[in-house]
Amino acid sequence: MQAKHISDEVAADDNGISASANPGNNVALTIGGALHSGNTVTNTGGRIVEITSAGNDSGIDATVTGTDVNGDALSETIDLGNAGAVVTSAHFKTITKIQMIGNSAGNVIAGTTTGAADVISKATCRLHSMDIVSGGTAGVVNFHNGITDGVPGTILFKHRTLGTDNTNTGGRMTFGGDGILFDKGMYVTYTVGHIDMMNFFFN
Repeated sequence: MQAKHISDEVAADDNGISASANPGNNVALTIGGALHSGNTVTNTGGRIVEITSAGNDSGIDATVTGTDVNGDALSETIDLGNAGAVVTSAHFKTITKIQMIGNSAGNVIAGTTTGAADVISKATCRLHSMDIVSGGTAGVVNFHNGITDGVPGTILFKHRTLGTDNTNTGGRMTFGGDGILFDKGMYVTYTVGHIDMMNFFFN
């Protein structure tokens, strides 16, 4: 039997990766926001990356580079917006570069949202029991089978949190028989603030 503990209470930060600047034509954003260390952002778990344009950047792209929750290399190119924010589909554990593809119309910032993901087991496993402590807002924890390019796979089941901070949502929950099979690995997605911590017991 193995155990995995997950807790991520770092708030969303829309310029935590890169502070406001006009990067210029085909120039990478400076990784220098409040979340960075040594020109790299390392999240507690995987996070959705958000890029916000002050001007109309709907005709250009940006490529986010880093790693996923397994530590595997990950990159995603997204279309930028018109005086607004766009987000990645992938969850990034680390962010090492955001490369502009084109010339931005104005200042650009980059940060993280509250959309979070993490790995319980990269290998095939069976979930036998778990306990989840709720955050101050009710929400849902999704349990995914596998992950591809930083995007967790099929949701096998969901668990709802209570919304009462530091309250266990039902005590230790045990799954009968051989447990729940995740033949492509087990991953969770959730919204930061909806859980305080989670413990999983699997083999």
